[in-house]
Amino acid sequence: MEDPEVERDWVQNRYELVEGVLTKMPPAYFVGGNCAFNLMTVLRAYSKERGLNFRFAAEGEIIIDELKVLRADGVMLTPADALRQEQAARSVGKSDLKRVRLLVPPTLVIESVSPGHETHDRETKRLWYGQFQVPNYWLVDAFQRSLECLRLNGDRYDVDAAGKQNDVVEPPSFPGLKISLQEIWET
Repeated sequence: MEDPEVERDWVQNRYELVEGVLTKMPPAYFVGGNCAFNLMTVLRAYSKERGLNFRFAAEGEIIIDELKVLRADGVMLTPADALRQEQAARSVGKSDLKRVRLLVPPTLVIESVSPGHETHDRETKRLWYGQFQVPNYWLVDAFQRSLECLRLNGDRYDVDAAGKQNDVVEPPSFPGLKISLQEIWET
């Protein structure tokens, strides 16, 4: 992916690298992308209120290993994550630290579950993010109107909190965070 032509094709065609195979991933439906965005907005407000300085990105690319490069719908980095990312990028010889895919596990990955891709998000990515030691993996499903907040336990995930429809979800991993799902479904 260091080759500029490969890089151009990668970006234009929305690939993931799945077990060494280039796999074209369609963009999320608007409603799913909107829910992921709304969720990141709630998290950003939580971070600002507490002075936590979390950073967020949509469509974050995460290098799990040489055979797996995944595109997450949402990614959250703590300041400690950002420092580890900078150190990892420097250790592999990157000079432009703004043009580096994630090399370290972010504190939170959010996936918006889309029809036809449920298994990829709920099983495959869940397994790989667990192996990569991503502490929190959240699945937001605009079609089922559900949010599952998973917390890493070893290399597998346990449910930290979950809700449907208009519930209020309070993940213990983020003390004081209250997510009104009604706000998440708004478009």
